[in-house]
Amino acid sequence: MGQASSHSAAPAQSAPPSGCPMHAQSSATAASPAKCPVEHSPSAASSSSQTLDARQPAQCPVSHGPGEFNPLNQMPSLSQAPALDQAAVLPTGRTSSTIPRGGEEGGVWEYPSPQQFHNALARKGMETPEEHVEMMVQIHNFLNERAWDEVRRWERRRDNSAAIELARFRGRPGELSPKARFWLFAGWLLPTRFNSEAPFDRHDWVVKRRTTGEEVRYVIDYYSAPPEEDGSPVFSLDVRPAIDSVGSVRDRISVATEEAWSNWKDSQNARGPGRATS
Repeated sequence: MGQASSHSAAPAQSAPPSGCPMHAQSSATAASPAKCPVEHSPSAASSSSQTLDARQPAQCPVSHGPGEFNPLNQMPSLSQAPALDQAAVLPTGRTSSTIPRGGEEGGVWEYPSPQQFHNALARKGMETPEEHVEMMVQIHNFLNERAWDEVRRWERRRDNSAAIELARFRGRPGELSPKARFWLFAGWLLPTRFNSEAPFDRHDWVVKRRTTGEEVRYVIDYYSAPPEEDGSPVFSLDVRPAIDSVGSVRDRISVATEEAWSNWKDSQNARGPGRATS
């Protein structure tokens, strides 16, 4: 819990993307202001797929008016309409998560539909075959559920019956956390002992404790791991409270101490009872 937890996703027919497309920033978007990725000129309209000519044209997934981004997730509203160059029909149904949602709306958070996910990819300039999108959505949802499980584990250390909700979140791809920078440096210094790959994504989740109203920020680093023998993708999640308060610092130190002690005992047991420890 203090370092990372590995999770194997369902067998995929293709390799997953190397980043969260709902938040990832491409080099093009970083270099220039956001603009509509759908060409609206007559020449572009004439070159669209014949199977989608009778449908409603795709809306620009980037809103340019007031209230451009949802303050709860820092994301624009994503259209359910198919893109003009889209060759296959994608589902528009959304899946409910198990993550309680804060605010007046309540309920639980909903994951984007495959069509919205595809539009998010197009908005970032990430070309992906339509037949891979549904599997990518499943992996995206799977990782978020596992991240929430890790958050709950941290919170149960303080109160086993704690009622919590995800108040808001933000994707911060390309922004390495201090801990990720440390492990990246360690991997560069000792590549045979530590992983030298940076996380492919980062999320910041603000969790609200319902009993006290206190808000706690959690940092989640997403790493790729070697796949299973059957080809199933494996991911490693490093979930921990941000060092924003004395309580979070105390929790981090407590978990790190427990893990160091546990690792030391495991190493001693591996040596065997008849061997010296020094």
